[in-house]
Amino acid sequence: MSSVVETVTELVTPILEKQNFELVEVEFVKEGKNWFLRVFIDKDGGIDIEECAFVSEQLSERLDTIDPDPIPQAYFLEVSSPGAERPLKKESDYQNALGAYIHISLYQAVDGEKQFEGTLETLNEEQLTLKIKIKTREKELTFERKNIAKARLAIQF
Repeated sequence: MSSVVETVTELVTPILEKQNFELVEVEFVKEGKNWFLRVFIDKDGGIDIEECAFVSEQLSERLDTIDPDPIPQAYFLEVSSPGAERPLKKESDYQNALGAYIHISLYQAVDGEKQFEGTLETLNEEQLTLKIKIKTREKELTFERKNIAKARLAIQF
């Protein structure tokens, strides 16, 4: 984890705890010529734009008080909801996603594929099982969790 992400996580956590918000993810990325500091937050029932603006203002004020500046380059601060395709990072995210439709990306291909979508059926420390629809058939596939690069909620079409 980069020092910017660690610093921002430390600064934003008390702000979020006071509001009973959850920190989903912090990322600091360069896209083209610009740097973006993105903070994804959530709560039961979802986050609205006023709550994102509040956290953005509070975080911005705290970042401005640190000397030396933890982020010396110019950047855009974005505070938002993780959206309908929320990433699954923590164990509680996976637990809450049981029975939900998810997307996973793997480090190593299984049956020639590195990406799968299906309903999260079972979960333990080592593995998870997805119910996947292949044409008109449903099939359960089990994946080693250590082979999962990324996971997120998905929208089923």
